[in-house]
Amino acid sequence: MSFGTGHHETTHMMIQHVLKTDLKDKSVLDMGCGTGVLAILAEMKGAKPLDAVDYDNWCYLNSLENVERNNAKHITVIEGDASVLKGKSYDVIIANINRNILLQDMGVYASCLNENGMLFLSGFYAEDIPLITAECEKHLLKFEEKLERNNWVSLKFLN
Repeated sequence: MSFGTGHHETTHMMIQHVLKTDLKDKSVLDMGCGTGVLAILAEMKGAKPLDAVDYDNWCYLNSLENVERNNAKHITVIEGDASVLKGKSYDVIIANINRNILLQDMGVYASCLNENGMLFLSGFYAEDIPLITAECEKHLLKFEEKLERNNWVSLKFLN
């Protein structure tokens, strides 16, 4: 639960990105949604529609429960990995996952990101920044901002 309560460094930084971003009527993907906390916050900030995706069954079920408990009306919770994103597009993608999955799936995220879209990434350490940045640049994503907390980092890229 530490990743899903907002107390873990990566979740905290993602919350900071969401809080300072205008999400009104923006389509949002919360990839690796865990408990759904970031998708729920994004909806509270006016985002719609939203997809919250996680491959872990417990996370999927927990997100369904949290979406219902928070009376979120615009979030679709999906059990799966990046393969479920085929044919979808988003204005904002939030991906708080580990480095290797981010690197593996960056092409999928880039292909799902609308023009002028934003990609928020976290779940990795400061020493991983060159790898993550190089992979993003390979997909024509432009670095915008870095947040750091206790050697964990979160990066913002623009399409």
